[in-house]
Parts: sequence; C-alpha cells; structure tokens
Amino acid sequence: MLFEVWAPHAERVGLHVDGRDRPMEPDPGRAGWWRAEAGAGPGTRYGFALDDGPPLPDPRSRRQPDGPEGLSAVVDHSRFRWEREWFGRPLPGAVLYELHIGTFTHEGTFDAAAEQLPHLAELGITHVQLMPVCPFPGTHGWGYDGVAPWAVHEPYGGPEGLARFVDAAHGHGLGVVLDVVHNHLGPSGNHLPAFGPYFTETHHTPWGAAVNLDAPGSDEVRAYFLGSALAWLRDFRLDGLRLDAVHALRDTRARHFLAELSAAVDALAARTGRPLFLIGESDLNDPRTTLPREAGGHGLHAQWNDDFHHALHTFLTGERQGYYADFAAEGPGALVKTLMGGFFHDGTHSAFRGRRHGSPLNTHTTPAHRLLGYAQTHDQVGNRAVGDRLSARLSPGLLACAAAVVLCAPFTPMLFMGEEWGARTPWQYFTDHQDPELAEAVRSGRRREFAAHGWAAGDVPDPQDPATRLRSCLDWREPEREPHRALLDWYRRLIALRRAEPALTDPTWSYTGLSSGSDGCFSFQRGPLRVLLNPGDRPVKTWLGPRTGEVTEVVAAWRRIELPGPDGMLRLPPETAAVLRCGSR
Repeated sequence: MLFEVWAPHAERVGLHVDGRDRPMEPDPGRAGWWRAEAGAGPGTRYGFALDDGPPLPDPRSRRQPDGPEGLSAVVDHSRFRWEREWFGRPLPGAVLYELHIGTFTHEGTFDAAAEQLPHLAELGITHVQLMPVCPFPGTHGWGYDGVAPWAVHEPYGGPEGLARFVDAAHGHGLGVVLDVVHNHLGPSGNHLPAFGPYFTETHHTPWGAAVNLDAPGSDEVRAYFLGSALAWLRDFRLDGLRLDAVHALRDTRARHFLAELSAAVDALAARTGRPLFLIGESDLNDPRTTLPREAGGHGLHAQWNDDFHHALHTFLTGERQGYYADFAAEGPGALVKTLMGGFFHDGTHSAFRGRRHGSPLNTHTTPAHRLLGYAQTHDQVGNRAVGDRLSARLSPGLLACAAAVVLCAPFTPMLFMGEEWGARTPWQYFTDHQDPELAEAVRSGRRREFAAHGWAAGDVPDPQDPATRLRSCLDWREPEREPHRALLDWYRRLIALRRAEPALTDPTWSYTGLSSGSDGCFSFQRGPLRVLLNPGDRPVKTWLGPRTGEVTEVVAAWRRIELPGPDGMLRLPPETAAVLRCGSR
C-alpha cells in the first residue's frame, strides 16, 4: 500500500505502520511530498514521524479509532456494501432538518439516529443536515472543535457508522447534508502546523491564525480542503455540504476558495449524475456568496439567512437585546422586508456592528430557494445562556405561527431537531475536553461571556458536566403527548401542503399581498394561498380585501376559524395561524 504525506519543511519523514518504522522518500514529482510502500489493510494503524519526532496522525486520516491524538487507521471505502441505489435529491423544493448525532438520541450514535429516520420521512423532510462529525476530543461535543477534516468521530460509529446512516436515510428517500468546518480546527489535537503551513498569521479569525488560503504554500492547503469536501460527497454518497462560517475563510487570491470549491463540486455532480450542492453560513449578507461564478460570484447553491430568523424571532418574542435590536425597532416591518428581499441589512446601519452592513440581493435574478429560512438552529438555541428553545417561552399557538411563516415563505425551510413537536428539552453548549486547563478555560469563558449580560455564573450550564449533554438529548416520548402531538400534526400538514402546492415552492419572490396591518394581523399570499397570523393575545377581525378574491377554503388553521362573511371580514382567534385558499370573484 502506498502512504503519502505533505511535509514541505521536514528534513526526514518516517512511516510508523503496524508497530514498525521505515523511512519515507521525497516524491520526485511533487515538491514537499513524501512516500513509502508498506503492507497494510483496513484497520492497520499508522502515523508519520517528522524529523525523528513521535508518530503523528495522518493529516488525511480517514479514521481515528483512538481519538484525535491516536494513530490513524487505514479505511477502504470500496469494501462498504451499499444496499440502496441513490440518484440524489436536489435543493430546490427541499425541506431540511438539522440534527446533532450526539443528542438526537440518548445513545448518541449513527445507528440509534437511523432508527428515528421513519419519523423524519413521515414528517415530510427531504434532507437531513448533520452537524459536524469529524473527530474531536472526548465523546460528546457540538463537533465544531474537530481536528481531522477527513475522518469520522469514532464514538458516533466511525466511517462505517456514517455510511450505514446515509444508506438508511437514502432508503427512506432522505438526502443527507453534512456540516463541515474549513475555517478553523479545534484547540486540542490539531497537528497540522507540524506538517506544513496550513495556517497563516497574515489573517486572523476569532479562533486565531487563519487557514492558509492565500499565503505561500496555500496551493496545497486549498487542495487539502477541496479534497476533503469531495471525499465526503464521493465516498459517503452525501447530497450536499453546509459550510461553517464562510466569512472567516480569508482569501485575497483572484479566484476565491469558495468559487474553486463550488466548481469542483459541480464537476463531481456532472461525473456522478447526482445533484450535489453547497450551503454557506455567512455573516456578510453578500449576494456574491450565491451569485453564479460566471457572473462574478462564488457559486454556492444556497446560504443561511439569519436576518430572516432575527426578524421572525423578534416578531414573536419581542426580544431586543444584542443583534435583535435593529429588527425589534422595525417591528413587523423587519419581517416584511426579509420576506420581500431576503436581507434586512442590505446596506443599512447595524447598531450591533456600529456600521453599515450587507448589500441588496437582486430578487429578479436570485431564486428565493437560495436562502434558507428557519425559526431555530443549533446556533440560535445553543448560543443562548441556558440553551432555551422557542418552546420555553412561546405558546403552542405562537410556535404554530413560526411554522406557518417558515414553511409557507419562498425560502428553503429548515427545522432544528425537535422543533416539529415543540420539544421542551433545552439544547445547551457542551464539551468533553480531556485537557483540564482547556476544560476550565471553556467553562470560565462561557460564564464570563454571559455574566456581561447579567447572568449569574451558577445559572450558566457547565459545558464539561455530562449532565449538560444529557439535558440536551431529545425526549422521544414527547411527541405522543399534548400539546406536542398537535404541533407535530401541524408541521406535517404544512409540509404536505408545501409539497402539494406549486405556489409555495415557486422560486420567484412573488406575493399578491404582504402586510402587517394595524389590526394586528400579519399576512401574505403566494398564488392562491393566503397565510394569516394573529400573534396577539386577543381575537382580531381583519378585512381580506378585494385583492385576495373569494375565500373558498380554510386549508389549515391552528384554531378553528370560519370563512369570512359577505363583508370580507375574517375573525382570527388569538395566537393562531391559518392558511386560506382564495379564488377570483
């Protein structure tokens, strides 16, 4: 078997394989690369020793059976027996479901998560979006401290466990999207700097030195992350990747790394005959993120839209602290603006940032499905002091309102695990760092962060306490009880309606009416369907007006409502949402 490694600054490189050491030779065809042949097969442990140092895991390791600090193990992906033929599912028309393997079930494994896939298929989900599964310290964590971007966290089930999960998902008609982190590696177990210039002090990020995408040596670093991304899609038959915090990918080269990555993914899709896509998380509100490459953009297929989340969140909760302040100040108008144009901050002043932010999307050329819309995500729940979901402070009726906007808006909807039944379990920040000093730094840093917002240290969950992770596990008994059962049925009805009504997946930004009236009713119409919300605690009467045409059917309603009378007035109960079908007069 051929072993290869890029170590451009090393004078000597040794291969440690199956307990034996042998020297490696420079590759005459590739500067900085070393190679050696050795007998090995699936499961064989190996590592690389630089300049007579201890053996380190392979930067391109596909398996770390003993964790990030242990030796790597050989993996042969061709040996996995796929049971299902899969032709892929495209992003347009999708309904995504973000889940974390470690808390989706108490067992916290791929196999345990696969047992719950029928629930998602029955709900009407099209794609499961997995939070990061690369190896990280300990057993349980969010996954954003991963240090081996080509490997799979062993406690979840390792590479074979992920393959079984994907195969099972495809058997239920579900695509699988994986969250990958290219902007940094975790603080513990990261050996990449020993091998070469994977990071650069030219740029800095919230995690320290930036990944080297444009300084000397960056050609190989770019190839490293491109290869990792393609390997996930190719070897595990994934349908797409979610790219974490792409605004932290500092790249001054003429062709941005994201454009190079999207071109490579599109080429792989053409070769495999499967639709593949990239979803970026970006804080920039920059239309170039999803603008096609031929038009000067990066060519990602979609991006998360936190502005829509913030507008919806403040509309329903009234919160106004931090980055919610600008949205709260606009009231329902913030939600109207994001539904009309995607970004709230499209060059407007951001009080949170103390400057202007964003740029307008061209809604005539940008399909609405290129933005993901959501009421909750791992970030927006887990980065709160106690990890409280919307269900901790909103009534079932208001949760139903949130669902109606997310699932009837033109964006690609995404749910966060348990949202569909109003899960009462929190989702808190938890880690399992093995280094005591790092563990204490994370613990004290978390408490210090929220102390600035008035939280007592004892009220902020200890990330290192195993109980924090256990509290965050879904309770699968809840969907069988009220009011969870009713909310779950509401989500099922809305997702089925989205699938059945072409107007709800129309990629154009078209509304017959979009308003937040003085009567307290928020409404918008897409095709023949009119969505109405009354988030208040009192009934309201709203005039549907001549533009809607005759209301012929109550398609869905959280609380019972009657068709409007001859005067066109509709009585909408408090804290409720309804979808009406309108015809022509």
